[in-house]
Amino acid sequence: MHPMLTIAVRAARKAGNVIAKNYETPDAVEASQKGSNDFVTNVDKAAEAVIIDTIRKSYPQHTIITEESGEHVGTDQDVQWVIDPLDGTTNFIKRLPHFAVSIAVRIKGRTEVAVVYDPMRNELFTATRGQGAQLNGYRLRGSTARDLDGTILATGFPFKAKQYATTYINIIGKLFTECADFRRTGSAALDLAYVAAGRVDGFFEIGLRPWDFAAGELLVREAGGIVSDLTGGHNYMMTGNIVAGNPRVVKAMLANMRDETERCAEALSLFGGWGHSSAVPFQAFFLNTASSLYLPACFLYDRSLLRYWHKAARKRT
Repeated sequence: MHPMLTIAVRAARKAGNVIAKNYETPDAVEASQKGSNDFVTNVDKAAEAVIIDTIRKSYPQHTIITEESGEHVGTDQDVQWVIDPLDGTTNFIKRLPHFAVSIAVRIKGRTEVAVVYDPMRNELFTATRGQGAQLNGYRLRGSTARDLDGTILATGFPFKAKQYATTYINIIGKLFTECADFRRTGSAALDLAYVAAGRVDGFFEIGLRPWDFAAGELLVREAGGIVSDLTGGHNYMMTGNIVAGNPRVVKAMLANMRDETERCAEALSLFGGWGHSSAVPFQAFFLNTASSLYLPACFLYDRSLLRYWHKAARKRT
């Protein structure tokens, strides 16, 4: 086992224990709103602290990027841990038992290790680049569907940017006429893990943040699937717009989505993930020369990009 995977698993299980314990004592959960339809609890923060402490004991020099507290810069910025301590916070608050711990390790801009842990089902999804994906030690392979007929697709709604609801519903409408059904679970990390496990055949979502899918996308790829942006390219890390599944399913999904995604392409580029700018954990902006607007970046944890955006910000002040 990759040594960093060992630590990631240890951290995920410790965080999962914190989450599961507090799930059984809802009166101890304190929730607050950090943005539009975006919540955080004391459990998110406690789970995050456990993860950071576990990583720091073995790798004090590494950089850690988390949903709740942002960037913890280490002396070695080539290695970055990207963490969502509780993906599915709203489910947790409402006592819907569907949420997960998500941990990814990126080395020089490539995701090398991934862990998604579901503490309620004790399901541990893991992947190491080039070595496949596993669920509790058993090898994963994704769906073998040849087209959308009979498939179950997963997605998430743009609940933080409801002005785009019509476009999103139109995309779902196009796909719904071709597939068997949809699932909307409230946890992108688990959606991607389920794609890797073949439990759902495909997944798409717009405006995700890096910690939402950094681990899940490696699970999908190591289980034989592919991950793309809305154009079929590889820019999903920048945009936060993601389509995942086996190659034939992704191709069919993109074909059915094309008219709507092309029509709203400008909005997607302008809002860098459909309105998630409030969640950016540190100041990193780039200049859109066509509109002369400073726009929030959705994907922030690539070292070379961080350097570029920080440098540009200094020039503008």
